[in-house]
Amino acid sequence: MLRLFRTLLLAATILVVLYQVGLFILVLWYGFYNPSSTAIMQQTLRELRRDDPEAELAHQWVPYEQISVHVKRAVVASEDSNFVNHTGVEWQDIKRAWQYNRQQAAQGSNAMRGGSTISQQLAKNLFLSNSRSYVRKGQELIITYMIELTMSKERILELYLNVAQWGVNVFGIQAAARHYYKSQASELGPRQAARLASMLPRPAYYDRRGDTNYLRSRTATIQKRMRLVEVP
Repeated sequence: MLRLFRTLLLAATILVVLYQVGLFILVLWYGFYNPSSTAIMQQTLRELRRDDPEAELAHQWVPYEQISVHVKRAVVASEDSNFVNHTGVEWQDIKRAWQYNRQQAAQGSNAMRGGSTISQQLAKNLFLSNSRSYVRKGQELIITYMIELTMSKERILELYLNVAQWGVNVFGIQAAARHYYKSQASELGPRQAARLASMLPRPAYYDRRGDTNYLRSRTATIQKRMRLVEVP
């Protein structure tokens, strides 16, 4: 029995290692080639097609240099103000978010705060899901360090802006610019960029709901912060 257990443990270890190696190869690939889809896109499309078999996603890749600098500044200011300096994970932010979420849960509130960097969000978008578990979070951290090890900050931000969800079926900044402003990613102004960045935590909600007092307030706050952050 002990021998069988050791054999199974060895087999499981080999499978885990092979899985991580496969992920690392994909991370290397995405350092040079643009993904046509992501895990979150595929998950979202499956969910949409439960109600509408004809549902499609709106998504179009746009190069980094064709994205308005206002968008880059707004997203960094909103999601990860220390983006250009950290190595992928901001442990203090994770700790603060964990403590806040525990307090909210104890009070019976569903309010949640994230502590993820842009690099972590990219890892989740490319390879994982929106589920919340310690296993998924652990895998996210591993992939995040792979991304930071192999990609430049410019490439990380380019990927994120092109795969982030910005609406019920809207992915990437080019599709977002067209959906909300009938414009191009390169033409977005400061307030438009700040509003889009404000939507990132709950894109499908704000797509359906439109403007809210919180969204307007958050947009104004981000617009003030934009000039203070550094972007690649």
